[in-house]
Amino acid sequence: MKSKFRTTEISNPEFESNNLRFITVKTPNLKGRGDICVFVPPGKELKNLPIVTLLHGVYGSAWIWAHKAGVHFTALKMMEAGSIKPMVLAMPSDGLWGDGSAYLPHNEKNFENWIVNDVIDAVIENIDCVSEQSDLFISGLSMGGYGALRLGAKYPEKYKAFSGLSSITNKDQMHLFVEENQANYKQKNAINEDVFELMLQNKSNLPPIRFDCGKDDLLIEYNRELHQKLTSENITHIYQEFEGKHEWSYWEEHIKDTLLFFNNI
Repeated sequence: MKSKFRTTEISNPEFESNNLRFITVKTPNLKGRGDICVFVPPGKELKNLPIVTLLHGVYGSAWIWAHKAGVHFTALKMMEAGSIKPMVLAMPSDGLWGDGSAYLPHNEKNFENWIVNDVIDAVIENIDCVSEQSDLFISGLSMGGYGALRLGAKYPEKYKAFSGLSSITNKDQMHLFVEENQANYKQKNAINEDVFELMLQNKSNLPPIRFDCGKDDLLIEYNRELHQKLTSENITHIYQEFEGKHEWSYWEEHIKDTLLFFNNI
């Protein structure tokens, strides 16, 4: 099978640890290279496993879900306990623009296509236990929650379910975290900037949705507003609030809720 990428580098199993692999591909969407950290569960004869894309927040990169939240250890423990079935976690960079790309197309790069198309293609090409038949899920934290909720709503035929943790809900909230001018994130169609508007537009064929937020998170009111709007439009979803702030200890704990949610679809 011919690769969809001009160049691909993948880590050498001899030097990998804790079931993590690293892939770097060159893509026109980024006008350069993008990185993906992949958790591949151990086990023989695993086939067509689900692919869960986990998006990071501002300031982060492909390594951060694993090395600040230990999500690969969490997932493996849950698999060994039988609470979730084996699944592959694909943890890409956002394209590394500024403090954060918001996973939107802008500045002549398509950070959206990178996530929705390139990341999946790169994982399928390089990881034996997944295939074109693998179910796709997407989640993320903060800016990554925005990416996951927005892309899940925009491409409902692609993802079996999607979720967000402590999510930005509109690109206008990016200013809370980044130094770049907010005008960089502007889209031709304003619907593409807003999670709720995209969910409303695709109301008739949305897959299962869940999102959560810490009660002391600076984004809590935006999440509550999204929940209220979805409820008023009778858009089925799960929304939960837990104790906690906009911090790694919250995401380390509550990614479990998302993995269980995906497992049950």
